[in-house]
Parts: sequence; structure tokens; C-alpha cells
Amino acid sequence: MKTCHRFDTIKAGFERDVRFLRGHAERHRGSAPAKTSAKNAFSVKRNMARALNRHLDRCPECG
Repeated sequence: MKTCHRFDTIKAGFERDVRFLRGHAERHRGSAPAKTSAKNAFSVKRNMARALNRHLDRCPECG
């Protein structure tokens, strides 16, 4: 499926945040902040899916 530049920008931003949170969780494994980062990474990934689906619904170039 061909997507527009905005889709790629949205996806890249969310993926950067997920990588950051997962990296923090890996570096500080077992601590309370690491567990919070892992949970936040899961939430960010879910939010990314919502944002991308919403974009696909509204974007004439992607649809």
C-alpha cells in the first residue's frame, strides 16, 4: 500500500518514542521506572495504531 509523507512522519515519530521507552526499560531492567517505561511503550504503540488508522481514514492520498 502506498502512503503519503505525513503517514511516514507520524509513524517515524511514534516508532522513535517506542524505541526510546523500550531502550530505557532494557537498560534499567527490574526497576520500577523500567516497568513504567515498558507499559508506556505498549500504550504508545497502541496510540500509534489509532493515529495511523485515523490518518488512513481521512487522507485522500493514502485512501
